[in-house]
Amino acid sequence: MIGLKDIQNARKLLQDQVKKTPLVRSQYLSGLTGSDVYLKLENLQLTNAFKIRGALNRMMNLTDEEKARGIIAASSGNHAQAVSIGAERLNVTATVVVPETTPRIKVEKIRKHKVDLILYGKQYDYAEEYAKKLAKERGLTFVSSYNDPFLVAGQGTVGLEILEDLPTADSIVVPVSGGSILSGVAVAAKSIKPSIEILGVQPENVAAMYYCLKAGKIINIPMKHTMAEGLDGNIEQGCITFELIQRYVDEILLTNEEAIKKMIRLLWEKEKQVVEASGAVAIAPIVETPNRFAGKRTVAVITGGNIDDEVFQSILASNA
Repeated sequence: MIGLKDIQNARKLLQDQVKKTPLVRSQYLSGLTGSDVYLKLENLQLTNAFKIRGALNRMMNLTDEEKARGIIAASSGNHAQAVSIGAERLNVTATVVVPETTPRIKVEKIRKHKVDLILYGKQYDYAEEYAKKLAKERGLTFVSSYNDPFLVAGQGTVGLEILEDLPTADSIVVPVSGGSILSGVAVAAKSIKPSIEILGVQPENVAAMYYCLKAGKIINIPMKHTMAEGLDGNIEQGCITFELIQRYVDEILLTNEEAIKKMIRLLWEKEKQVVEASGAVAIAPIVETPNRFAGKRTVAVITGGNIDDEVFQSILASNA
């Protein structure tokens, strides 16, 4: 279990390693809700995604023995980029496994780094299973994309930044898959301001955390296709994020594929922000149920901006 001190320690370790990303007021969303809505722009982070925070914090806390063995990670794309950068900075040998369906922009960014890239499987779950198999066979250190206390603490620095810039925030909305950023932000924010509302949002096609919370335990659910591939995947047994989310998160909300397309378009047309589907889900509850956020100062965490250009242009040209 992690606490505020762990997140504060991560902040000190990362202060010269990552960006403090902007928190900007959305005039459109504020008008829609009749209140103040802000966007935490992690799409402007290094690698254009929040994952660098957790990956670097985990890797900077590797033991000498773990570094010597080399590391391996499974990812839907953004975590792999972060691990690749960390491996170069720390001079560690790294292997990353991503699904064969990973967007080209993410694959191309990974290939720019000195890392052994393996494309395996049609979904994240298969890539993770294969990476763990290779870790055992080759004696590598597995760096999880979500189930690690150092990683969660690194992602939690987003919560510290939000409340530094907006101490009066009433609600924070965060995309969720394995739950590293949702749980980290929740621990940070609730520890500083217990009254704050923390909401997760997840595509209904890959709503593992939603159904695990409903069941009161970690269960596997069938993964359907989603354009928000960064939120794909089930949760491994014993995952620390599940218990943290149970304790600190108020609710997880669902959205659908058509809504996600609309959110990508809206963020470009109204905010001039290029946002991948996994990050765009953050504003879906605000757009779809604006009355829920009336009278609140709300922050939506825009977690990433790595979207293939042809997909982005297709969405902008559509009537979605």
